[in-house]
Amino acid sequence: MKFELGRCLLNERLMESGKSAEWLAKDLLFKSERVYDFIENKRVMPLKIAISIADSIGCDVRALYELIPNDNEVKGD
Repeated sequence: MKFELGRCLLNERLMESGKSAEWLAKDLLFKSERVYDFIENKRVMPLKIAISIADSIGCDVRALYELIPNDNEVKGD
């Protein structure tokens, strides 16, 4: 099944972990603006960064975005 990315759930995952965007930026040696760009859906996290973020805050990488099933697949015989 194919998926499309919905909205970023990073802010929710940060709240659940008790961490802040500023903490995450420092932990990963990013500028805090970059983390806020992910939170505000101005930028999509590359997979390597999403894996690092998930590891830092203790969640599954798939929990960082809404995943919307895309049922427009062409099915063969």
